[in-house]
Amino acid sequence: MKSLLAALVVAAVVCSATPAGAYIAHVSTSVAVADANDELAVKQALQTAVDDLLSDGIGFTPTLVVLTRAILLDGRLYIRLLVADDEGARLFRDGGADDLVAASGI
Repeated sequence: MKSLLAALVVAAVVCSATPAGAYIAHVSTSVAVADANDELAVKQALQTAVDDLLSDGIGFTPTLVVLTRAILLDGRLYIRLLVADDEGARLFRDGGADDLVAASGI
């Protein structure tokens, strides 16, 4: 009887546990640059693109934002960002994201 009760308690604990979710996104976007030769204009375009992406493009609050690639071509700035929430950022801090980074092409 004690074994059955112990098994039921263990089953209840296992069934009620929810896995921790980590949000990690590798996203691309682009923005027009007024003057490709003006460093300030390029920085402002980059800031605008990142701000727009973080406010409208993802469904979680990021704690880690990494610019992984930027290309300026024909008056447009194309960027790729790695964005993660708290749990996703913890993967990087703890070194558990080696496979993720390798798979993402960073």
